[in-house]
Amino acid sequence: MAEPALNATDAPRVAAVIVAAGRGIRAGGGLPKQYRTIGDRMVLSRTVVAFARHPRIDDVRVVIHPDDRVLYEAAVAGFDLPEPVPGGATRQESVRAGLEALAAGTAPEAVLIHDAARCFVPAAVIDRVIDAVDATHGAIPALPVSDTLKRADGERVRGTVARAGLYRAQTPQGFPFAPILAAHRAAAARAGLTDDAAVAEAAGLAVRLVAGAEENLKLTTEADFARLTRRMDAPRLEPRTGFGFDVHRFAPGDHLWLCGVRIAHPATLKGHSDADVALHALTDALLGAIADEDIGAHFPPSDPEWRGAPSHRFLTHAARRVREKGGEIAHCDITILCEAPRIGPHRAAMRARVAGILGIPNTRVSLKATTTEGLGFTGRGEGIAAQAVATVLLPSDAP
Repeated sequence: MAEPALNATDAPRVAAVIVAAGRGIRAGGGLPKQYRTIGDRMVLSRTVVAFARHPRIDDVRVVIHPDDRVLYEAAVAGFDLPEPVPGGATRQESVRAGLEALAAGTAPEAVLIHDAARCFVPAAVIDRVIDAVDATHGAIPALPVSDTLKRADGERVRGTVARAGLYRAQTPQGFPFAPILAAHRAAAARAGLTDDAAVAEAAGLAVRLVAGAEENLKLTTEADFARLTRRMDAPRLEPRTGFGFDVHRFAPGDHLWLCGVRIAHPATLKGHSDADVALHALTDALLGAIADEDIGAHFPPSDPEWRGAPSHRFLTHAARRVREKGGEIAHCDITILCEAPRIGPHRAAMRARVAGILGIPNTRVSLKATTTEGLGFTGRGEGIAAQAVATVLLPSDAP
């Protein structure tokens, strides 16, 4: 049986209560943590942006400490928000104050309650919570516990806690409005309820789990600020794309090399190196993506050092050049054009070999083969051509 909807439409009225009345003394910095800056913006400002600009949020109420009015005004400058709500002595009191403020006006059908210190909440998490709330269920984002848990007495381990079924709760936590308001009113004299889901559970309101996000962390300590500041200060990576193309003719022989894999064949490919046409095309694609000339400039055919050299050395060099510029290889796509040999039986080995040379997962390597329907030099069986496209991520200030 379907769960009861919040209303007869597909778009219930949803409000957000942002709890920002705490003192945040563990985070250091001389200010409550919600008013410290990450990058060029206050933590609270980033949090407000996430909800005020979300298309499914109709109302945003911020609960603050009365002493922080000047800081609050600086944080929300440019946003047309309702009057902030004075908070209480505990988080639970502050949430209840925010809910009562909503009830005094046009009450929403659903409410999301969010900690101001989670300033990088993704829009997708907000959507998942809203989607999971109905007339009889709340919803919270959570992540499964992956670390081994220990119970200790001081510094002495007393046992291991089974982590099956354990989750790390995050915010925003969403609820049908009237039931969560009633639950908070009923719990007003009850201490020790650490989040709004606990308040809902105490009132008998069922709560669902939806997927949270690692980036939706709560800023608690100075180390949290330092880690996020480093992330904000890191150069922004932008995509660059390069294209490579190469051709080698057949010559007498009994094998050839393609994508670093030796393939038995009644002819070989002629070239100064091992003539691996696919790796040559991919090497040029990577060099092109970072605007670093071409394979001939790095490995001149006139240099005897490269006579008969395995082409994986060229590709390794190109990958190293990408990383020297602070970049990473996001994806590569290779197409081999030939009538023979058949590529299908070797495809998995070739993808694995290219991925191994580049130091990336197989899933970032695409390999295709096609014929030219008997047309041109490849169609006549005179040689093999290959083309490659490479996408790299480079710092925006990379030369």
